[in-house]
Amino acid sequence: MKNRQPHTVPLSTQAINLLETLKEITGHQRWLFPGYGRDRCISSHTITKALRYMGYEKFSAHGFRSTASTILNEMGFRPDVIERQLSHLDKNSVRASYNHAQYLPERTQMMQQWSDYLDSVKNDENVIPINQLQR
Repeated sequence: MKNRQPHTVPLSTQAINLLETLKEITGHQRWLFPGYGRDRCISSHTITKALRYMGYEKFSAHGFRSTASTILNEMGFRPDVIERQLSHLDKNSVRASYNHAQYLPERTQMMQQWSDYLDSVKNDENVIPINQLQR
């Protein structure tokens, strides 16, 4: 994991369902995202390469984290909760030494709302045509 520290990630219902489906596709192998030879997982660059292949030249896998952080902040979630979900370290070293909160109940709720939001975007429920935006 990032920073070589264990990191608990609460999963939404949609994520759990997707992982269960993926497990069926990969044949219950050790890795849900196997690399070559199935003895190791895909590299950290695989998603970015896939994005390039699909024509998204200016977007990276890390950009998904930035987008999520921005939208979750706009949704009103507390910055501490968002930063913990992203496995970011507190820049204040004294605070980081004392605050080991995981915020799991809030993070679980946040991840469910995030998945619900993504479903609504997928279904065009939250998409506003740019010509209808107020200046």
